[in-house]
Amino acid sequence: MKRLDVLGCAAIFVGAAMSMAQAQEGDAVKGEQVYKRCMACHQVGETAKNRIGPILNDVFGRKAGGVEGFRYSGLNKSAGEAGLVWDKDNIVAYLENPNNFLKDFLKEAGKADQAKGATRMAFRLANEQQRRDVVAYLMQFSEAAQ
Repeated sequence: MKRLDVLGCAAIFVGAAMSMAQAQEGDAVKGEQVYKRCMACHQVGETAKNRIGPILNDVFGRKAGGVEGFRYSGLNKSAGEAGLVWDKDNIVAYLENPNNFLKDFLKEAGKADQAKGATRMAFRLANEQQRRDVVAYLMQFSEAAQ
């Protein structure tokens, strides 16, 4: 194979790998647009307050059910007590199906008896890239993610 062909293939491979990495991380600008669907229940930023859902400032590294003064569902509290801490991957998975995520977490944590009821989070975000974009957007409001 000619040197030029090898270099061309390598450039294509590196470019594809970079695109895949960017897709894995998410796009905060696109995430802000997707997050508009979340704003009816959740707030972020300096003036954020609990609404139907808790504020999402500093969500990364926070124990599930951990916002002071917010009334969580039993399912969410149980997951936090069983050790669920929010990170990028957990949030991406949670947004796909919140009830299933929490119940599966509790079962894997040996707390299947607590995997009952439902979270108040009824919203689902089926598109994985949109979930990653929302996570990238939320990272701007979390010191632990910086």
